[in-house]
Amino acid sequence: MNIPIGVTSGRDRGRSRVFLAGVLSQSLSLAARAADHPFAAPTPSSIPASPAGLVRVVLGLALVLALVFAAAWLMRRLRAIQGSAGEGITVLAQISLGARERAILVQVGGHKLLLGAGPGSVRTLLVLPAEAAATGVAIPLAERTAPVSTMPARPSFTELLKRSLGK
Repeated sequence: MNIPIGVTSGRDRGRSRVFLAGVLSQSLSLAARAADHPFAAPTPSSIPASPAGLVRVVLGLALVLALVFAAAWLMRRLRAIQGSAGEGITVLAQISLGARERAILVQVGGHKLLLGAGPGSVRTLLVLPAEAAATGVAIPLAERTAPVSTMPARPSFTELLKRSLGK
C-alpha cells in the first residue's frame, strides 16, 4: 500500500497519541516533583534547630578562638626567649616613615644607634655613645663613622613650579 508523504494511517495516529500522552504525563510528574523539592534548598536536618546544636556551635567557635589566642601568646613568648639570647643587639623602638622606610632605635652594648632603613639600604642617622646615652647628647655629624647621605636636597615646590614656567 502506498501512503503519500505527510499522510498517516489511523492506526499509526493512535500509537503516536498514546506515546505523546505518556511522555507528557511523565514530564508533568517530574515538574511536580521538582516543585516540591527546589534545587539548592537546604534540608531541614542540616539546620541546627535545637538549642543543643546552637550551644555546640558556640562552644566550637570559642575553642577555635582560644586556640588562636594561645598560639599568639606562645609566639610572643618564643620571640622574647629568642631575643634575650641575642648578641647584645636590642631593638628599642621603630617607627614607619613612609610606605617602605622606617627609623629604628637600636642598642648595641652601651651605644644607641638611630638607623634609617629603606628599600635596599640601612644607614646610621645618629650615634649615642655609652656615656652620652645617659645624658642624651648626640655625636656631631662630623664625628660619625657612617657616611652621610649623598643624595642631593630635593627642590621645593616653588622651585619646581618656577622651572616648569621657565623663570
